[in-house]
Amino acid sequence: MQWVWYAFGGGLPRRLAPWVLSDTTRRTWIVRHVVRAVVQMLPVVVFCFVVPVPWAYRLSAAFGGMVIGLLFSIAFMTETIEHRSVKAGYPPGMAAQVRERRQEKQEQERLERLSPYRHDGAGSFD
Repeated sequence: MQWVWYAFGGGLPRRLAPWVLSDTTRRTWIVRHVVRAVVQMLPVVVFCFVVPVPWAYRLSAAFGGMVIGLLFSIAFMTETIEHRSVKAGYPPGMAAQVRERRQEKQEQERLERLSPYRHDGAGSFD
């Protein structure tokens, strides 16, 4: 139930702050953001299906609303993620810094794997 509250923008207890930072900085943070956006739009989609109009209108309203909602959600994704981490008690920009460090580390590991003459960090990237 707390996750649904969190998905709709509610704050979580301070003890869950590390989870919020992890949620906003994991490798799958974009997918997680889109899932939260879909959950936020589900009540509107359900409402579109119960309005007493022909099914073609219901389907087009539900589909169109979902597409427009996802476009806006994706357009403001980084701002929303930063706001979630700030609400959890982290300084502004912290989530972006963690994601950037993780990406740099993954890139360095990728280069090490591809280089036939490097082993355990030996070389010019240290």
